[in-house]
Amino acid sequence: MLFGIDGVELVLIIVLAVVIFGPEKLPQFSRKAARIFVYLRDIANNAKQTISTELGPEYADLELKDLNPKTFIAKQLRDEVALIDETKRELAATATTLKSSAKEIEAAAKVDAVAEAPVAVEEPPTPFDPEAT
Repeated sequence: MLFGIDGVELVLIIVLAVVIFGPEKLPQFSRKAARIFVYLRDIANNAKQTISTELGPEYADLELKDLNPKTFIAKQLRDEVALIDETKRELAATATTLKSSAKEIEAAAKVDAVAEAPVAVEEPPTPFDPEAT
């Protein structure tokens, strides 16, 4: 697959080129198209090299697709995002541990409260003197 073109599409393009330009002019147009392609590729490579030189050594691994702002930012912040994700996982684990510890403490407090609850002791009834009234 060249440029997303499969074999059937390539044959169709060649047949159309032969019909449109004719067999005698097709080699001439093919050479011109190849020269234009090489020229454009050289311009792209020179632009890439110039950009890499101007940006400095910290951007030596810069690709043309990295000039997309979203891709560029994602590539530059990859380590920071990984650190944030790791911190999220640690915080989630800590929250889970704290919740389980809180449940254990509540259960222990309930057991202690039941164990230390004062036992209701019945006081003897106060003597009633019927003659006092």
